[in-house]
Amino acid sequence: MAETAPPILRLEGVRKSYNVGTPIEVEILHGIDLALAASEFAALIGPSGSGKSTLLHIIGLLERPTVGRILIQGRDIGALDEAGITELRGRTLGFIFQFHHLLPEFTALENVMMPTLIEVGRYDQTMRDRARWLLARVGLADAVDKRPSALSGGMQQRVAIARALAMKPPLVLADEPTGNLDSHTADEIFALMREFNRQEGAAFLIVTHDPRLAARCDRRVELIDGQLRRAQTP
Repeated sequence: MAETAPPILRLEGVRKSYNVGTPIEVEILHGIDLALAASEFAALIGPSGSGKSTLLHIIGLLERPTVGRILIQGRDIGALDEAGITELRGRTLGFIFQFHHLLPEFTALENVMMPTLIEVGRYDQTMRDRARWLLARVGLADAVDKRPSALSGGMQQRVAIARALAMKPPLVLADEPTGNLDSHTADEIFALMREFNRQEGAAFLIVTHDPRLAARCDRRVELIDGQLRRAQTP
């Protein structure tokens, strides 16, 4: 019998509190247990104030949980120092935001190359070829030398998707990636993420308020008042 592949992400009893030890201490996340399989395409849904952004920051290794374990590719981040967390985040995670956060002084090609350049520390032809290929895949082969100000909102988000995949991360976190786009462009962006999920094997966890898009994911994970409801499979 073939062994089941371990999840790309596992959260065990994750709690997050702020102002710990003070009279105004507040717990935002209340014992989150979650596993995300390799190559899974899941939506994280829930009302505003439910703790979605806090949970995404913790999964993205931008904050540490107050209590609980986080394992990425089987590695317990609690055993890592800040340098180790930074290295793990750079190698294993891609980020797509509602606001694309492209660097305005750089071209589309340079923006896509940036994560690899930061990781490697020097320019090489391989990263340039990868960036050109990704931009072609998102329909921007003719825009490689354009700066963000010369691109539409939808085109900028396509660059952001290409940038998130530059390092071939096994897990991509997308925070309202279609929140600023009209419904037609949102559908195109969603389709691109789905295509990369299927063809490159990257797992995606997408925070979205759009029920249409969430319904098209493999699984919906709902967060209500800092607690996960049972995952829903369409």
